[in-house]
Amino acid sequence: MNYPQDLEKLINYFQKLPGIGEKSAERLAIATLDFSEEEIEEFSDAIKLAKKNLTRCSICGHLTDQEICNICSDENRNKNIICVIEDYKSIFSFEKSGTFNGTYHVLNGLISPMDDIGPEDINLSSLVSRVEALDRPELILALKPTVEGEATTLYIKKILENKKVTISRLSYGIPIGAEIDYLDNVTLEKALEDRKKISE
Repeated sequence: MNYPQDLEKLINYFQKLPGIGEKSAERLAIATLDFSEEEIEEFSDAIKLAKKNLTRCSICGHLTDQEICNICSDENRNKNIICVIEDYKSIFSFEKSGTFNGTYHVLNGLISPMDDIGPEDINLSSLVSRVEALDRPELILALKPTVEGEATTLYIKKILENKKVTISRLSYGIPIGAEIDYLDNVTLEKALEDRKKISE
């Protein structure tokens, strides 16, 4: 379709967002044209500030605007239970369920030899350090049930086999290949409740 050049550019940027096709991008782009000048400035500033100020928590790797995220700094959280996840988006899903009171560890990826991603390319060394600093902690592996997820699970079990740590995984009520951050609250809650020990 022949859009005005500036509108086409705006649509193209919206299409870069996950899950946004051309039609949705077109609707979003046109909707922004109805914003007031003040709203456009605020929208633009919000994007710039998020990009500038958001960083990774120095403990768990979650997204934060502080050195330590609000979960790791919360004294009411059980620091001895760590939920290991692929990326920080999954944390938002767990937190919406409101049933998990432990902490998290973001791997920022999964081991995938086919994609040339090895153990040294993901956030594993700091996980080992965290485990060693705790008294008989439990790791809940909340990784997607794929080849990469299984490879990462097996590697974590291997590097922690001589540590005093209990390792469990989410129950297999989660559909094969499902993305954690797309699961509903009830499914996540049951998966946490029914987690299975895989190492102790």
